[in-house]
Amino acid sequence: MCPVCTVAVGVGLGLSRWLKIDDAISGLWIGAFILSFAFTLAKYTKKSVLFYFLILLATTLVPMWYYKIIIGIDKLVLGMAGGIILFSFSVVLHNILGKSHFPFQKVVIPVIILMLVSLILYAVT
Repeated sequence: MCPVCTVAVGVGLGLSRWLKIDDAISGLWIGAFILSFAFTLAKYTKKSVLFYFLILLATTLVPMWYYKIIIGIDKLVLGMAGGIILFSFSVVLHNILGKSHFPFQKVVIPVIILMLVSLILYAVT
């Protein structure tokens, strides 16, 4: 996972609240960002992805609960779970495809999947 892409997603998430994007869609990208950043950290430090994933998840959820952004299991949390699942699926799909069949395949696959699900959520909500 590319660090520049990870930072770009993080900046986009900061804008989502300002633009009044639905919490389910924001959560989708937050969940994918957490997992992507965990992969990036694990790659550069040679530690477990799970270790970083749990730390990043906790440092994301705890402040959101403390400042009452999240109250119980709401759309933001469900969106995060969906984003984690979809990003995991995109990593598995990339690995199944083997070598890259087009430039930036590793980046394009998760972005397209997340964009399609975001559009579906936008149409439904």
